[in-house]
Amino acid sequence: MSSTRLNKYIASSGLCSRRKADELIEQGLVTVNGKKVLELGYQVGEKDKVFVDRKLIHPVKHQYYRFYKPAGYITTADDEKGRKTIYDLLPETLLGLKPVGRLDKDSTGLIILTNDGELIQELTHPSVKVPKVYLVQVKGLLHPHQLETLAKGVEIEPGKIAYADIEVLEADNEHTAMQITLYQGMNRQIRKMFEYIGFEVKSLKRIQHATIQLAGLKRGEFKPIKPAQIKELRNFLNRLAKK
Repeated sequence: MSSTRLNKYIASSGLCSRRKADELIEQGLVTVNGKKVLELGYQVGEKDKVFVDRKLIHPVKHQYYRFYKPAGYITTADDEKGRKTIYDLLPETLLGLKPVGRLDKDSTGLIILTNDGELIQELTHPSVKVPKVYLVQVKGLLHPHQLETLAKGVEIEPGKIAYADIEVLEADNEHTAMQITLYQGMNRQIRKMFEYIGFEVKSLKRIQHATIQLAGLKRGEFKPIKPAQIKELRNFLNRLAKK
């Protein structure tokens, strides 16, 4: 590395996104070689020492993994209640990676794990409607008017309207199986949407997040995401951001 913009250097440490790095610079929390830097376009080199809020940072090699979360685990690093977390299933070498979004304890499926703070920001920022695809089964038979209600949006919390694209895959009087696409990131969104219309979710599995898919993984298994897949993901996010 000859030189790079300061915000990119900070983001490459995994600390935060470039946008957040710009805020830290503007707040006067960043120093380079002992001098406070307020210039957003400031360039740093390999030998420069960059501190954020008095802590020395270093660029890290970004890692990207797919993980198939089984039921019974929560998506967090630590839990004060002593519940099992996804990190109980991961090797020590991956414990520094963060999940992109969450799945509740009873849900299963795809979680992207990475130390790329900028990518996490792009995948989760509410201004970019990143699609997430789920296979969902509820008890009972859903009727067309109920599906229309969910598609138009329901208020799952005061002031929070949740909506989804729903495709029915199989239905009878006992259950309805669907593929659901979300463009929002609300807590327990799908479960709350069906509770709103009086249905209980029996199973919920995320099978895709943006361009990254669950296919090829067994429950509890993790695999690195290939560079070509990350490139495809970035191109997809760039196109979404321009809409």
